[in-house]
Amino acid sequence: MKKTAIILGATGLTGSILLEKLLIDDRYTTIKLFSRKEIDGLPTKVKQFVGDILELDDFKKDFTADEVFCCIGTTAKKTPDKQLYKKIDFGIPVTAAKLAKANGIPTFLVISSLGANAQSSIFYSKTKGEMEQAVLSEKIEKTHVFQPSIIGGDRQEKRIGEKIGLLVIKLLQPLFFGRLKKYRITKAKDIAQAMINLANSTSTKTIITSPSIKLLAEECPIQK
Repeated sequence: MKKTAIILGATGLTGSILLEKLLIDDRYTTIKLFSRKEIDGLPTKVKQFVGDILELDDFKKDFTADEVFCCIGTTAKKTPDKQLYKKIDFGIPVTAAKLAKANGIPTFLVISSLGANAQSSIFYSKTKGEMEQAVLSEKIEKTHVFQPSIIGGDRQEKRIGEKIGLLVIKLLQPLFFGRLKKYRITKAKDIAQAMINLANSTSTKTIITSPSIKLLAEECPIQK
């Protein structure tokens, strides 16, 4: 069966890798991108819908597909305004889930984070936890929530502080075993592949924790 996929966050680290993978995956004949700016040089397989994705409801009639891959996410440094942060990290995924439910999209995959907890006293962890709860409350047939640790990969934007943090964590990787294994860096390419593999499986597993992501990414190659 030839499928249509929606990607939210296709210009980000994980979303851009996901887009590259879906472009060469013959199971997908159409990829829909919803974003603030158009990406140049993409093949006709990609349909771009440009506008204010904080108002994702405006795209309701075009928000149709077989699967939604939600890779939206910001950082405290990039978005220090907590109100705007919540509009992005909570508002966009939750609105996307509501649209998916309303339009009969059976598969919804979203990236959250390690430590997401709606009861947390930490604003960012609490926001992710509340997002997870709201997405799951839509009861979409196949919902997969990914909880990676720090995401590693080559970013286009320069984040000096983050690079230093990643370097420190890389040096500490040998110490992360047992219960600490979940704190190992999660590669963006593994998240992207794990999302594709789960979307094309019969698995009903809801929460995908950090240690499981690499295993899922290795389960099977892209089918062509």
